[in-house]
Amino acid sequence: MLGPGNEAAARSALGAYPGGLHVGGGITAGNAREWLDAGASHVIVTSWVFREGHMDEARLAELVKTIGKNRLVLDLSCRKRDDNYFVVTDRWQKFTDLSIREETLKKLAASCAEFLVHAVDVEGLCRGVDKDLVSILGKSAPIPTTYAGGASSLADLEEVTRLGQGRIDLTIGSALDIFGGSGVRYEDVVAFNRRL
Repeated sequence: MLGPGNEAAARSALGAYPGGLHVGGGITAGNAREWLDAGASHVIVTSWVFREGHMDEARLAELVKTIGKNRLVLDLSCRKRDDNYFVVTDRWQKFTDLSIREETLKKLAASCAEFLVHAVDVEGLCRGVDKDLVSILGKSAPIPTTYAGGASSLADLEEVTRLGQGRIDLTIGSALDIFGGSGVRYEDVVAFNRRL
């Protein structure tokens, strides 16, 4: 829900497929339970667990206490700076001091069920995935992790599967035919996943 007026559409989607969708955008400890009760299988949280550029451990603990770690997805969307990837918040505009590395992922995995990681620098461009980031996630992510950003072809899906060592999932957005793209046919992605 990345803008005004999305809540009704989100509730409609959750009602149409209860227990089958994640929901994110503006999720806090105060409203997370409400979205789960509306049919979300998980809530996705980013900015609310960060304050002034730092992970707010008390907020993360409050969220886990409220809904449990098994229904929480931490969005660790990041940008590259000085050869490291740092989580960015507030619509990907503000850098935090949290870098994507093995010890970070291991620590945060104790508080959530999954990670969602957007490669912000390539997001929506349909020019290929960030191979370095996918490799880091494949080597270091200890829980289910979904990478998003830049996918433009079925070859990108194959590349993420290889670089991610079969452990990293991929979202394909702008390039997918059902979203108006021309790079990837939905039925080809389904067939690829059925082969795995």
